[in-house]
Amino acid sequence: MGGLLVHLRKLGAIVAIAFLCFGCSNAFLPDLEENPWEVVHLDTAATFSDIAFTEDANHGWLVGSRSTLMETRDGGETWAQRSLDLGDKGFTFTSVSFIGDEGWVAGQPQILLHTTNGGDTWERVPLSDKLPGKPFLITALADQEAELATDVGAIYRTRDGGQNWKGLVLGAVGVVRNMSRSVDGSYAAVSSRGNFYSLWSPGDLEWHPFNRESSRRLQNIGFDKDNGLWLLERGGQIQFSLTGEEDDWQEPITPELASSWGFLDAAFRTSEELWVSGGSGTLYFSPDDGLTWFKDTDVDQVPSNLYRIVFNTPEQGFILGQNGYLLRYAGTQEV
Repeated sequence: MGGLLVHLRKLGAIVAIAFLCFGCSNAFLPDLEENPWEVVHLDTAATFSDIAFTEDANHGWLVGSRSTLMETRDGGETWAQRSLDLGDKGFTFTSVSFIGDEGWVAGQPQILLHTTNGGDTWERVPLSDKLPGKPFLITALADQEAELATDVGAIYRTRDGGQNWKGLVLGAVGVVRNMSRSVDGSYAAVSSRGNFYSLWSPGDLEWHPFNRESSRRLQNIGFDKDNGLWLLERGGQIQFSLTGEEDDWQEPITPELASSWGFLDAAFRTSEELWVSGGSGTLYFSPDDGLTWFKDTDVDQVPSNLYRIVFNTPEQGFILGQNGYLLRYAGTQEV
């Protein structure tokens, strides 16, 4: 009799858990009805890091590991490898940025490239051996003007095509996992161990560090269209904040409780339409700034982690992966 009671109690607990999970709207997400992404597979084993286009929306550049520098002339449908004479050392290009036909490529262990003709020719810009950290993020700002941020949070600006640089930050923030720059020149970074994030605004002499609010390690941080912030945490969580201050973060959102894959990057296509990517072809979509979510199951079979999402315009976007895989935005989705 005692064994029967134990069995009934276990059965009741299982039924209760099943009922609770059934009531969770985000236990299993609905599928996106139409996949707007085209899978592009290039003949390379590289992991892609960044993508940018010249003043011609069809002419762009894709960079990544293994000294990968690729060019497109048709809006990203096809790509061709471009080789530069950089010696025997291999590089990982981490960032590319254009304004008009002037562009920059930054990479590691320590390299900076500059072009003024859309990439027809590239020149190597010498960097000081005393540079704190390794080049991580480059942003083209105007004619001959750019900002370079390193992987320890040093920020420099040039106004003469890289001949001279002015430091904007007195102290480094420590090695970072990820870093983003807003359109107004602010920066946000997640520490390499994911235990804190830091913010910097133009005019500040130092970065401002903030401890994470939960036990989950931080993965990535970035800006929305209005310079608000999003924050990705391990275990598939995302948070939003208008300012990034510790008391200003909204409650964490877990789009799909049943997912075992972590988030790697997020980006807004419009002021409300948000895409979030992750490991093993994971891709989520929210049409209303994170209130409701859908899963793009059509890209589940892409054999790649989806590391970075870039929207140059609402009509032109890419998701960058590994082993030569990237996704190209090719239409408006329906939900």
